Amino acid sequence: MAGILNIQIKPALGKKEVNLKKVEHYLRKSSENTLDLVVLPEFFSTGIDHEIFKNSPEDETGGETIERISKLAKEFNTNIVAGTVIEKSENKLYNTSFIINRKGETVGKYRKIHLFNYMGGTEGDIITPGDKPLVVDLDFAKVGVGICYDIRYPNYYRELAKQGAEIIVLPTAWVVPNEVYNSDVSLKYAQDMWIAMNRTRAFDNLVYTITCNQTKECNDKVCAIGNSLIISPTTAVLANGKDEQGATFADIDLEIVKYYKSIYPIAEID
Repeated sequence: MAGILNIQIKPALGKKEVNLKKVEHYLRKSSENTLDLVVLPEFFSTGIDHEIFKNSPEDETGGETIERISKLAKEFNTNIVAGTVIEKSENKLYNTSFIINRKGETVGKYRKIHLFNYMGGTEGDIITPGDKPLVVDLDFAKVGVGICYDIRYPNYYRELAKQGAEIIVLPTAWVVPNEVYNSDVSLKYAQDMWIAMNRTRAFDNLVYTITCNQTKECNDKVCAIGNSLIISPTTAVLANGKDEQGATFADIDLEIVKYYKSIYPIAEID
């Protein structure tokens, strides 16, 4: 068994110290569990704000943010998928997830490939897309990494599964317009769709899917819908953060992945 922790927060815009302390608080509260992997949301240290992204990016090492998260990985003896930070490299900005091992070492870095440029989204106005899928061989499992809108591209998940991923992790800031969030009917539809999409990616690829979202108001236009999820290859929802800030935990059994992959030829299916 492996212990998985999702930390779902509402980041305070531009207040890195506040947000990092919030992450540490929820991690410390959950430290009685055996933690093999901790997952943080997209933009967990800054919130969603293009001006902040342009004016205060981290360097190629992840800067102060990843330095702090690395110390937490060592202190709590856990691997961490450090949500995303805006990384500046060769005068380009990338939306980047850093994968950190129990020693506090960065062992992988994934730059978001599929940017959200639709329905009013303008991520591509300032962010350069990445071009390399990532599967990291951690000490307890092979972990594939996507970011937010990557979930709308089933072939990306399939590529990670073909590369041997047993778990696919998705830091995200999945948002809806305020008018949708403030309508019980519309919000339930959005949340049901979100859960169904995550369950489908798990089932199609016979992997655990771990999705860590922001929650509540992001700015004066959009809200994040929460529902950070830990889902088994059989589509069972093992943990759901619903709409609250906090940490959700589940033990997962990787033997289930090995069993189903032994009887279904997922890696051979286009």
